[in-house]
Amino acid sequence: MKSPRYTISRQKACTQCSNAKVKCDRRTGNGRCMRCAQRGLPCSYLNADAPDKSPSRSHTDRIEPRPSNDAITTNTSSPGCQDRIDFSNLDLLCPINADDIRNRWIQAYTPVPGQTIKQYPTSVSAFIYQILKSYAAVGVHGRDTLPFIHPKQLITQPAGSPLTTCLSLVRMCSNALPGSADAAANILHREMYNLYELRERYNDEALFAAFQAYLIYAMVLFFRLNQACNDHFRTIMTNLQDLACASSRGGLICAADQRRARPRWEEWIVAEAKRRTLYVMYLFDSILSTQEGLPTFIGTELSGLPAPANRLLWQAGTRYDWEREYNIHMAEWMEGSLTIDELWPTPDDISETGLGRLRDRVDRWLENLDEYGTMLYAIMRCTHGD
Repeated sequence: MKSPRYTISRQKACTQCSNAKVKCDRRTGNGRCMRCAQRGLPCSYLNADAPDKSPSRSHTDRIEPRPSNDAITTNTSSPGCQDRIDFSNLDLLCPINADDIRNRWIQAYTPVPGQTIKQYPTSVSAFIYQILKSYAAVGVHGRDTLPFIHPKQLITQPAGSPLTTCLSLVRMCSNALPGSADAAANILHREMYNLYELRERYNDEALFAAFQAYLIYAMVLFFRLNQACNDHFRTIMTNLQDLACASSRGGLICAADQRRARPRWEEWIVAEAKRRTLYVMYLFDSILSTQEGLPTFIGTELSGLPAPANRLLWQAGTRYDWEREYNIHMAEWMEGSLTIDELWPTPDDISETGLGRLRDRVDRWLENLDEYGTMLYAIMRCTHGD
């Protein structure tokens, strides 16, 4: 008697594609099918009898107990524990006056007394321009993650969120046909308008995603679609600063850091990504002000915020790796992390002892920077010097 043609049922799509009722190409070269790879989604198969080349479970499918908020400890989760990212109930604080971010555009027309103008050399302005232009290109081509968006953010973004929608929409600018730039710009403008109008309805997570998305749209309009820096674009920037202000109110540092304790990984990810996005926005604003012939000022309203974290923390792929690196970070920075204002012009009244201590802190901070931190330091060093 002949056996049935198929004795074992095989799953023909990964879980994500199956739930979405779309075709799955089951590619395995990068551990994911094409649809999941483009969306930063976990790609797994329910059946144990799926083909041998089916993707293995990614870190995003793993489950791990929430780390305690103890201070430096060796009781970290073991490498074998599984990670599950949960961005709800974050304990974050905003140590600055966020309203000063929203009102920053006014300074170009009515400078605040005591503000220091940033005297960007032409070469530094050109450097900032090229770096931000490259960020717009990364967003448009989608070949890498932007340095102010943490990979774990993308994995947990729900379908249709402001950020996932943005990263999909800007792809149409990758190989735009001649004469199609205006049509693409109109689509982006419409989406930006909707984002801004809905800002009061978003929870903290969606509001942060909207802030990041609006910044990406603005940079793509300016650097890829050659939108002129005019009154209309200045309105875009004031809306962007308004979103930045609203998102910043939700917290820019981890409350655990104030207690010299270790925060949850998710809290650290959001706080670090928010600050990175904020610093990029300030650089973008300085380029636009320069092109308009307006002065740009040091962002003293950000004083006290931590400088970008080292690459080992930012690039940690698992909770275990991040906890281990954060324990080391806490041991090395018992006196507190380097703050962004420590990279600004040296105060005239600083003592020799204080100057030596500051230089030692900057040297220690420079040891393990990623490209983003190195870029920010290069701009400040070439602008301010010692």
